[in-house]
Amino acid sequence: MKKLLLTLALAICIVTISAAQDYNTGIGFRGGPFLGLTVKHFVGTRSALEGLLCTRWQGFEVTGLYEIHNPAFDVNRLKWYYGVGGHLGFYNGDNTTWGDVGNTYTVVGVDGIIGLEYSFDEIPINLSLDWKPSFSFVGYSHFFPDGAAFSIRYIF
Repeated sequence: MKKLLLTLALAICIVTISAAQDYNTGIGFRGGPFLGLTVKHFVGTRSALEGLLCTRWQGFEVTGLYEIHNPAFDVNRLKWYYGVGGHLGFYNGDNTTWGDVGNTYTVVGVDGIIGLEYSFDEIPINLSLDWKPSFSFVGYSHFFPDGAAFSIRYIF
């Protein structure tokens, strides 16, 4: 009887913990000035890691973010989030609006993010709208405020 009660209590705890977030992992597409892929994985009930692989100026950029999610507007499955992270990018100056023709750039910098996301209950889809400003301090030192994007993810 004790084993049955212990097993039941453990099962209830696992269900309660997993219900605290709408999904564990989401993989999808990100559209905006940077077009690319997004992978978000929850590492806690409110905290997630997000990785972005995006193209821009015929180059590419890899970004890693740590995000905190909170309920929004008392709407079930609607969350607002914020976070910080960093990026590493590789660009050819011939294709940028700011670079010198003939130069290649490897940029390193920091990113912030704030956004709103909704996970559907009926289908395994998550939609998000965010703003991700960044500052590159290596390669081309500049603030980029144009990181707004819309993402759609398949969630597990």
